Amino acid sequence: MHTYSFLRELADSWVLLAMFLFFAGVIMFAFRPGSTKIYADVAKIPLGDDTQPKNTTDKGDKNV
Repeated sequence: MHTYSFLRELADSWVLLAMFLFFAGVIMFAFRPGSTKIYADVAKIPLGDDTQPKNTTDKGDKNV
């Protein structure tokens, strides 16, 4: 049981701290000052003017 107690104490303290620091780092990375333009450009991708695929006049399977 000594190993279990050690791992439980480690998880309750240092791993929790490491996960919080990772979370804070991700948040800081996402909201960094230079990222506003990048995220604005990425947000407009679905609304961009893409070329449409050719309209096919095929109205179904011709093998039927």
